[in-house]
Amino acid sequence: MFAWVRNRYLDVLGSIYLYNEHRGYTAIDRVLEAVRARSPDDAGLIAAIEGHRADERKHYVMFRRWFEQRGTMPLDVDRTFGHIDRFVEIIFRTPIDRLDTQAVIDRDELFERLCRVIALTERRGYRQVETLLASRLVRSDPVLVKIFRIIRKDEPSHWAPYEDWLLAHGRREPRWWERAIDGFIHSELLILKLPALFLNPRTRRRADWPDAQELERGPLALQRSSTAA
Repeated sequence: MFAWVRNRYLDVLGSIYLYNEHRGYTAIDRVLEAVRARSPDDAGLIAAIEGHRADERKHYVMFRRWFEQRGTMPLDVDRTFGHIDRFVEIIFRTPIDRLDTQAVIDRDELFERLCRVIALTERRGYRQVETLLASRLVRSDPVLVKIFRIIRKDEPSHWAPYEDWLLAHGRREPRWWERAIDGFIHSELLILKLPALFLNPRTRRRADWPDAQELERGPLALQRSSTAA
């Protein structure tokens, strides 16, 4: 019984992380587009966000390889399990894929809002990894432990460029209601969505990997993915 619970829990956990890491680096592509248009001469900020993007891609690849070693595909989870997805939808009232990049480029208050959302999400991710590394179920899988230790090491550099931009431009820190939204999204995932996914035997597995279409775009896409990983 314990073995089934362990394997199912890790399966669910890995599937959610795989989705979020993929969503992370693909969403950062939109952020980079905005930053390069807004501040083409800010090489430091651009480099820091490019590093964030590369780490998210690296983390995605690690989870993909973990599933490949297990000989199974991840569960087919969608944006309802994405922290950044839910945060953007609540704050901007639109899904990430419909976020108006040009508006973010043109309006400082929208870019400022996006920076706070990303920084809060990354700090939340760091705290969650600390919790998972103390979990008996996670510690039963040495490969997962290694993955989460790498994520823990990388994470502080992920919120830094966004918080630094806010500070450098005299923008405010997140307010209580923004932190409350972050906490609500996290609690919703832990208390409702993760248990429901764990107990639902009808959840299908993916037929392909989230980055399959990226790799089908040709040599340039393959080169970019390889460089980022």
